[in-house]
Amino acid sequence: MIPYPRFDPVIVQIGPLALRWYGLMYLLGFLASFFLVRLQIREECGSDPGCRQEQYALLDGLLAALIIGVIVGGRLGYVLFYNLGYFMEHPLEIPATWHGGMSFHGGAAGALVAGWLYCRMRGQEFLRWADRVIVTVPIGLGLGRIGNFINGELYGRPADPDTVPWAMIFPDGGLVPRHPSQLYEAFLEGLVMFFILWPLRKRPWPPGRKAALFFMLYGLFRFLVEFFREPDPQIGFIAFGWLTMGQLLSAVLIAAAAAFWFWCGTREKAGPGA
Repeated sequence: MIPYPRFDPVIVQIGPLALRWYGLMYLLGFLASFFLVRLQIREECGSDPGCRQEQYALLDGLLAALIIGVIVGGRLGYVLFYNLGYFMEHPLEIPATWHGGMSFHGGAAGALVAGWLYCRMRGQEFLRWADRVIVTVPIGLGLGRIGNFINGELYGRPADPDTVPWAMIFPDGGLVPRHPSQLYEAFLEGLVMFFILWPLRKRPWPPGRKAALFFMLYGLFRFLVEFFREPDPQIGFIAFGWLTMGQLLSAVLIAAAAAFWFWCGTREKAGPGA
């Protein structure tokens, strides 16, 4: 068994303002996406400075829209899917994201809506931008899971230290060794997905297929890790004595992404205006 390295979730605090590890991970994830999308723009525009500047300006606005979409969607997704009863009784807690509680599935939906609206307003092809951004997202996912680990939240199910020597006792998980499932997710959703998707950035697939692959991979990895992650206590298992809310949402995500993958192919064959 490995001792859990206790962290102070607050890096530095000045009066009522505090910089937390979890918030820093979000910031670093957005910065990584920003610079990696700029790299793709340089690769696509080549030596054309006008092309670069135009695309850079569009990226700045898109990133701002995505940040809003992720935060609003992630919080509302958590409220609706994971703890609706509590937030109906404590509505003032809904905007308190610093207390924890963000849903990937809600954040993804929020980002898609915000990105689509921004691209529509600016006359841009949404699927092209979605493919550019999506291959960079695993970095933010991985960092976010490390933030969960630092906070000691979303820990895993009980584990036998004899067969899982890296099991840990988390501060809020009782005196029970548990799977560090946050690190499993950081590895699969972050490192593995990045090394699958980033090399595909120049692949001439139909627009939208890289995004579809991202969501299929995320859904698969999240579904698998849920077998090692402690179900949310306010929900528990929702069916069959093993199915969690995260698995249900991930299964829906996989099916929708697979359908979208095939739609992207038929859309390209049909040609513009289809």
